[in-house]
Amino acid sequence: MDLRSELLKSIWYGFTALDLEKSGKVSKSQLKVLSHNLCTVLSIPHDPVALEEHFRDDDDGPVSSQGYMPYLNKYILDKVEEGCFVKEQVDELCWTLTAKKNYKPAKDNKNVLPGKDAFHLWSLFNFLSEDKYPLVMVPDEVEYLLKKICMAMSVELNCVELEDFISQDAVRQNGFTVWSFLEMMNTGKITRGMGQEITSMAIEEVYREIVADVLKEGYLWKKSQLRRNWKERWFTLRPITLDYYTSEDRKERQGSIALDGNCCVEVLPDRDGKRCMFCLKTLSKTYEMSASDTKQRQEWTAAIQTAIRLHTEGKTSLHKDLKLKRREQREQREKRRLAKEEEQQRFQALQEEKERKLAELELLKEAQRQAQVLLEQDEMRRRQHHEEMQQALEVQLREAKESRATMQAEMVLKEEEAERQRKRIKELEEMQTSLEEALQQEIKARQDEEVFRYAQTGLLSEEEDKMKALMALQEEQEEYILKTQREKQELRQEMENKSRALEEAQRQLEEVRANRYRVDQDVVAAQRKLRQASTNVKHWNVQMNRLMRPIGPGEKRPSGGGSFSSFQIPSQRDPGLRLRQRSEEPDEESKENRVERRLSQASNGDMDIP
Repeated sequence: MDLRSELLKSIWYGFTALDLEKSGKVSKSQLKVLSHNLCTVLSIPHDPVALEEHFRDDDDGPVSSQGYMPYLNKYILDKVEEGCFVKEQVDELCWTLTAKKNYKPAKDNKNVLPGKDAFHLWSLFNFLSEDKYPLVMVPDEVEYLLKKICMAMSVELNCVELEDFISQDAVRQNGFTVWSFLEMMNTGKITRGMGQEITSMAIEEVYREIVADVLKEGYLWKKSQLRRNWKERWFTLRPITLDYYTSEDRKERQGSIALDGNCCVEVLPDRDGKRCMFCLKTLSKTYEMSASDTKQRQEWTAAIQTAIRLHTEGKTSLHKDLKLKRREQREQREKRRLAKEEEQQRFQALQEEKERKLAELELLKEAQRQAQVLLEQDEMRRRQHHEEMQQALEVQLREAKESRATMQAEMVLKEEEAERQRKRIKELEEMQTSLEEALQQEIKARQDEEVFRYAQTGLLSEEEDKMKALMALQEEQEEYILKTQREKQELRQEMENKSRALEEAQRQLEEVRANRYRVDQDVVAAQRKLRQASTNVKHWNVQMNRLMRPIGPGEKRPSGGGSFSSFQIPSQRDPGLRLRQRSEEPDEESKENRVERRLSQASNGDMDIP
């Protein structure tokens, strides 16, 4: 069912609502208003010139549906673009028009559905109705819809009440109209007196599933792409997108995931404190999600795979496809029923032919018996008149013999005809038996073929799932091997760098030790020279002290010293040498400490060698 057919169903209700006299015609002024409103809700540019040209007031009479269809197709439906308008607004417009005229529930009935629920049921009725006008829904589709609603309410369908409604003459002959369907729902017998809130939630759920093409809805935990944290979102799955919102009121949409044939869904092991995880892979991103339990995860993965399969098969709606399949099954059942009736008619004709042949055989037998009776009577008459007819005995005897021969020939012919009739009856019975056996064999062959087809379909689906899982596992193994090789190469390069750094540090340590050894030798030589200089200074001090002391009267000049023995030089070391020695010792120690720290860092792998 294409978009044009869906729109025509709703518009048909709007047109018939304007037909107040039920004559099949609507005034032109009302059609102008209807056309203008349809252009508005369908987001089509309104062309008042074309509208006035088509509905010229040359004739003030009303216009029939056939006269309105050319304008509707040319100026409205041919310009409709899918996705540029909201179909629910079109349905609401047509429902508003038709409900004012046709939907009048009893006000004193406490089970009357609210206007929103009645609108949803009207939309569901249009979706599941047959593509014939006036729109009706076959009992099988009514039962399917009621089972979906009762399943959403977690109750069992009251089939007795449904059979009572179906058994009505108008419903049995013509099918369900939308008003009889709404009247049946307003009785409350089908819903078994469930609360109005529960009933409304169930109707809205079925409406979103069938009309709005929502395959599944519910809360899931989703892992963020940027912050990598988990947030609970309300997800809505349709055949082409997976949208997620902040809450179930669907006012703030947080994102949308486009589904196509390149997408796949996989089950993930539990991690990060989350259980029942799965992921949806697209060409650009991988979305990780977590369900509340294993059942929910299985339902979500199956629903997403169904959406991907529909997109791959080029189908836009699951329930449109299911509706077509149910219609095909009904047509096949009808064909089988007609074939069975035709077979029964043929069998009945054969049975009547058999009974007719048997009746003819009975007539032949009766004629034979009557002939035998006549023969006996003739024989008795001949015996009674034997004496009187003795003179004409020879002539009569000859005539009797001829008559008897003729009668016997006729009897032989009759017997042969009866034998042929018996053989014909036997052949007909054998033919009937062979036909019954052939029918049973054909039924069994069709059942075996159906079982084999289902088994083959299951095997193909299982093989496809295994192939997808194998390809995904192969890709993960190749990525892991590449990652491991890169890590080994990086580790080998890092070890080589550290080895070179360690060798460089050891070489520098050897140089520092050699420098330290040379400095130590220089210090020892300087100390030796210093001690020698100190000894010389002391000696000179003694000599100077001796030279500087004055000679008193009567004292003798000492004989053992020179002229400068009394001159004193202060006994002190060279301060510059002592300062240089002190500064060289800490420098050597700090240099050695730095080299040792570098060696320890290089051995730990933390030193950055220039």
